[in-house]
Amino acid sequence: MVAKTKLFHHLLLLVSSLLHLSTTTFAIGVNYGTQGNNLPPPSQVANFIKTQTIIDSIKIFDTNHDILNAFANSGIAVTVTVGNGDIPSLANLNSARGWVAANIAPFHPQTRINRIVVGNEIMATANKPWISNLVPAMRTIHKALVLAGITNVQVTTPHSLGILSISEPPSAGQFRRGFDRAIFAPMLQFLRETKSPFMVNPYPYFGYSPNMANYALFKRNRGVHDKYTGITYTNMYDAMLDATYSAMRKLGYGDVGIVVGETGWPSVCDPGQPACSMENAAWFNGNLVRRTSQGKGTPLMPNRRFETYLFSLFNENLKPGPTAERNWGLFRPDFSPVYDAGILRKAQSGGGGRQRPRPTPGSQWCVPKPGVSDQALQANIDYACSNGVDCKPIQLGGACFNPNNVRSHASYVMNLFYQTHGRQAFNCDFSNTGVLTAANPSHGTCRYI
Repeated sequence: MVAKTKLFHHLLLLVSSLLHLSTTTFAIGVNYGTQGNNLPPPSQVANFIKTQTIIDSIKIFDTNHDILNAFANSGIAVTVTVGNGDIPSLANLNSARGWVAANIAPFHPQTRINRIVVGNEIMATANKPWISNLVPAMRTIHKALVLAGITNVQVTTPHSLGILSISEPPSAGQFRRGFDRAIFAPMLQFLRETKSPFMVNPYPYFGYSPNMANYALFKRNRGVHDKYTGITYTNMYDAMLDATYSAMRKLGYGDVGIVVGETGWPSVCDPGQPACSMENAAWFNGNLVRRTSQGKGTPLMPNRRFETYLFSLFNENLKPGPTAERNWGLFRPDFSPVYDAGILRKAQSGGGGRQRPRPTPGSQWCVPKPGVSDQALQANIDYACSNGVDCKPIQLGGACFNPNNVRSHASYVMNLFYQTHGRQAFNCDFSNTGVLTAANPSHGTCRYI
């Protein structure tokens, strides 16, 4: 009877997974941290994520049992984390079996635990016992899972980009010497054997410099040329992923998948930090969500879809360090969005995809600044029309086709983008070519919302 019940649960999980795959075109996850004294209870968080957002997976930094219980039967995939300090002991099979029995078996498969990450950016710690036991612990935890009859939970570990000794140009990406053969080769072999992904945390925010701002933020720029491949990279994010892939390929493991364990942008920083702003956070994360949904991949990995975990779900007011550390969140503790990153579902029943607030007549409109070139305005039109704006009214026969000039057309689509993407000042920035006005620019049959 016990065997039949267990078989039934595994079949139920398999059907659930297949249904999930059939209805999900891309995977957007979020890192759910809990370093705050004003955060909502896990049951409310689970309901919010399931009913109000397009997020289909979470990653937590421990094995919090309250969270695991709250996400039971939600259909949302959960990645749990082994604490750094537990790594040496979990290289022992008996300890690993005890850990699985306490933290995985009681919740699986009702809670869709799909992955265990062992530690967090261990290679950056310089802690020799953690580093030397990392791969053995990964192997032992996997063996403990199998012995417990759990065969659909992956084991991996997340890395910062500090694992690379060379990252530019991307095609020359290379793991740090000494660790390449001793750590990364056996790790990648394990990941290949178990069909688990290599997890990396690419943060263009930490590579920001004023002269490379647009490159870091997915904005228009000249790009950075890779002389070895002839590829010109137009954003730092793709370059970081391709550098990681190049390093893996050099060791003979280019076939191992890649998951983005963390990436994001803080919305508030201490004074004198130009990288950090609400506008930049919204721009980076919003573009990242769109890119992930399109599944275009990178220049060296075209058409590859990357499971991606944004950092992070909430602003966490107890995190130590500079102000930025407490302002990585997509949402405030009351579930209100810090900015529109395209994470919320449509308001109407049965909707899906990114939230587009219903336009209502406002007291401000977004128009081009005086003196902006037609080339820049045409780029604004192209951007807005490819990011959810209905541009039919500026086409031949449309209500806003006349006057038939770039400035008039840009004015209409820039305003529509502003009105439907949150009506925040940064939604009208357009690389410093837009401005808000209190004068309604409607004219003739062309009505601005």
